[in-house]
Amino acid sequence: MTTIPPQKSCATTTDTTDLLDDAALLRYSRHILLPEIDIEGQTRIRSARVLVVGAGGLGCPAALYLARAGVGVVTVADGDTVDATNLQRQILYTESDIGRPKAEAAADALRLANPDVTVTAVPHRLAQHDLDALVAASDVVLDCTDNFATRHAINRACVRHCKPLVSGAAIRFDAQLAVFDVRASASPCYHCLFPEGENVTEVRCATMGVFAPLVGVVGALQAHEALKVIVGCGEPSWGKLWLFDGLGFEWRSIRVPRDPACPVCRDRPARDE
Repeated sequence: MTTIPPQKSCATTTDTTDLLDDAALLRYSRHILLPEIDIEGQTRIRSARVLVVGAGGLGCPAALYLARAGVGVVTVADGDTVDATNLQRQILYTESDIGRPKAEAAADALRLANPDVTVTAVPHRLAQHDLDALVAASDVVLDCTDNFATRHAINRACVRHCKPLVSGAAIRFDAQLAVFDVRASASPCYHCLFPEGENVTEVRCATMGVFAPLVGVVGALQAHEALKVIVGCGEPSWGKLWLFDGLGFEWRSIRVPRDPACPVCRDRPARDE
């Protein structure tokens, strides 16, 4: 597989004068101790802008880990409000948040978790032009939503603006995770895996239920993959769909090739050639 470098908008210098002062060096020291990250990698994290679409069971842990890891700008977009049924698994909220816009409540919790991070709340459903602007301004996008229409809209925007996409899903005791990095010529996009318009049965936890820790596992892994993309460390994760059976505690992966006839990504420019 081709290794893709970090986004150009992420810092590539080891000069920490502006981004990592003494307090930051201490806060992020456990990252800096890792040779795969070091000061340069943490500087990239501090320079990065990440968009999290969906502030539910997946988005809450994903955004929390990104904020605590020191991502410079975390944007949380969600048009829903906090409900009592969310409290079982959506770890950024408390009973006092019931009725509040999720994006605003999540942003408050993230700022409390790490005041050093800039957090932007988008408390409304995203029209296409809003989504395009947010994706274009981001280095990595996390799809933490629960419906195919939104997932496909996010994917199209990521392909248009050549942005890496980390997608997660969880229902009942089953979960899936995939990275789509269209900067790599061989990487599929979300549409290659789940073509839009096919007769796919949509299931949601509101009707099917979901095991609370499962969304935490997947959301944390979405943050894990996003940080790897930002830093440029480890093996690229695109080209695979990871499936997790929570009851059997078993992971398996499926190879996902790029569809050369995909109407969404077939004409994209190759950035790694």
